Amino acid sequence: MRLRDIPITAWVGILGILLALICAIFAPWIAPYGETQVLGDVWAPADANYFFGLDNLGRDILSRLIYGARTTLFVALGATLISFSLGIILSFTAAVSRGLIDLIFSRFNDLMMSIPTLIFALVVLAVLPQNLIVLILVMAILDSTRVYRLGRAVALDVAVMEFVEAAKLRGEGKVWIIFREILPNTLSPLLAEFGLRFAFAILFLSTLSFLGLGIQPPAADWGGMVKDNKDGIIFGVSAALVPGAAIAALAVCVNLVVDSLLKRTSSLKGGRGDA
Repeated sequence: MRLRDIPITAWVGILGILLALICAIFAPWIAPYGETQVLGDVWAPADANYFFGLDNLGRDILSRLIYGARTTLFVALGATLISFSLGIILSFTAAVSRGLIDLIFSRFNDLMMSIPTLIFALVVLAVLPQNLIVLILVMAILDSTRVYRLGRAVALDVAVMEFVEAAKLRGEGKVWIIFREILPNTLSPLLAEFGLRFAFAILFLSTLSFLGLGIQPPAADWGGMVKDNKDGIIFGVSAALVPGAAIAALAVCVNLVVDSLLKRTSSLKGGRGDA
């Protein structure tokens, strides 16, 4: 795809994602104040020194918003990468192997999907130690069930095509067939699904943090910032609206990019389609 063929909405999404990435990477140099630095009165209004004002503990909201981009993106991206790797490997293995392996993997996946995701995550996180590794792994395992469902569906469509059958007749192994035949021909829908899963991971992490089982204080996190400042809404303080708007804006930007990928392909031509 040429740059001039990219729609305006996709460019808006790309610029929004780049802005969040810049904040995440260069947070210590961009943020005007420290992540946990107390500067003044509780919920002080915005002025020349504090662009969005101060939060419930007197910390600069803009600075915590910038630092929160690092935490939010790191956890959401890490969980999405792990969930996608796990879901794609298992689903493609099931689609190529068929038989008992496909039956076991698919029925276990159905069992996991039958459990409400949020309730399951809250129970598990309440029992296990609360740290970033555990949080990322729990999010990844729960989200991999959705990836498995899509991966198996697209892999089954490709697995019955002639070039895959020819590879089997040549004696190629399952790993070759998965990574050299099926994966390149399912790349477009998988990339679109990756974007959707990333957006859902951001929202899911924010939900867990709002409920107190996500990123733990004093680390900055957009969902946690909403939780910390939600009481201010009663008094007309907008401190909780700023991180809430950041969550919504990032999710919309990701979906704009994903939407352009979905419009680009209406089939399973994937990486072998026209560029």
